[in-house]
Amino acid sequence: MRIAVLETGEAVHRYKKAIVVSFAGKRRVLSTAPHNGGYREDLTAVFNQDGTVGAGMACTLRAPTYAEHMALIARELGLDADTAAGISTAAQMENVSVKTERWKETAVTAVVTGGIEVNGGRVGDTASWHEEAGEMTEAKPGTINIMVFFNVDLTEEALVRALVTCTEAKTAAIQELLAPSRYSMGLATGSGTDGTILAANMDSSVRLTNAGKHSKLGELIGKAVKAAVKEALKRQSGLCPARQHQVIRRMDRFGITNDALWQNYSGRRPRAEFEECLEELLGRGMLVAYTSLYAHLLDQAVWGMLSMEEVREGAAALRTLMKMDSADGEQPSFCLEEVPPLPAAGAVKTEEILPLILSYGVGLMKLILDEERPENASAPRGETADEKADHE
Repeated sequence: MRIAVLETGEAVHRYKKAIVVSFAGKRRVLSTAPHNGGYREDLTAVFNQDGTVGAGMACTLRAPTYAEHMALIARELGLDADTAAGISTAAQMENVSVKTERWKETAVTAVVTGGIEVNGGRVGDTASWHEEAGEMTEAKPGTINIMVFFNVDLTEEALVRALVTCTEAKTAAIQELLAPSRYSMGLATGSGTDGTILAANMDSSVRLTNAGKHSKLGELIGKAVKAAVKEALKRQSGLCPARQHQVIRRMDRFGITNDALWQNYSGRRPRAEFEECLEELLGRGMLVAYTSLYAHLLDQAVWGMLSMEEVREGAAALRTLMKMDSADGEQPSFCLEEVPPLPAAGAVKTEEILPLILSYGVGLMKLILDEERPENASAPRGETADEKADHE
C-alpha cells in the first residue's frame, strides 16, 4: 500500500508490517541500522519494521544476531539485503505519521512510528544490560523510529548535524508531552531503543552544508520531526496533551500510581468504584495545575535549581492550595513499597526528595477520602482525561 510520495518522487510503501522506501537514485544515508548502518552511499532501500508477533508483544530475533535478523527481514521484504538498511520497533506501522516541511527548493519529510509508554527513559538512567562479545539482552517494546528524507543533497558533515537536530526535535516533542522515564523519576528524553535513518539526495544540484538550528534546513527538520513524533505517539498509544491532563500521569514517575493509592486506601469502596472516583477526581483542572507545579518543584530540586528549603516551602504552599491539609491535624497514612531512583547527576539524595513525595501521597489520600463524605456523594462528575483525549 502506498501511503505517501516523497518530494523526490519515491513512493513510501507499507506492507508485511513494514514501511519501505526504495530509492530512485543515489542517496547519502546515515543511520543507526544494525545491518548496513552508519554512513553509506551504496544503499538502494531503507525500511522500518514492526518486529512483534502481535501488538504489544516483544520483538524476537530470528537469527543469531540483530544484524543477521535485519538482513533476513530485508530479503523477506523483497529487497537486496546487501544494499538495504532497516530499523525495527514494536510500534504498529498503521500508526505512522508522515510530515513534510518546505522552504524554497528544500523539502524535508519525516516518517515516524513511535511508542514510549513502556520503554521511555532519561539519558543517563541506570542501564539494563551490558554488551559483551556481541551478546545482549532483549529490549522492552517501545521505540521511536524516525526516517527523514531530503530532496536536496547534504555534505557528510551536514548529515551528521542533521542527526543531532533530529534527535533534539524528538526529545523536545517528548518533553512537551511530559512523558516519564520508566527507569527513574526523570522526564523521558527518548526510549532505550530509538532508531534513525537520514537520506539525502545525491542527484540534486543543491548541496547544503549546515543543518543546525540556526539554518533553515535545521528549522525544517525540527518542525517536521516534532510534528511527526507527536502524531505518531498519539496514534500508537493515545499519548497527547489531553491524555496527560491527569494527576497520576504527572506523578507516576515519582511512584504515585493507582496501585500505590489503592494499597494505601482505607475507605469502603470496592476497587472498581475506587478507580471510578479516582478518574474523576484526578482530572480536575486546578488539581492537575497545582500538581504540575509540585512535580516541577521536585524536578528543580533534583536539578539543583532551587534549594531544598525553597522546595519544601513551595511544596507546602501548593498542598495548602490543593486542600490536602486536614483541619483536625489527622492525616491518612501513605507509604511506597518501591521508590523510583533519581535521574543521573541529581543534586539531591533520595531521602531528601522522598518526604515531599510521601506528603503529596498523604494529601492525595485525604482528597480521595473526602470524596466519600455524604455531602460529596452527589457531586457532578467531570470529564475524564481519556474522554478529553477522545474529543480532540
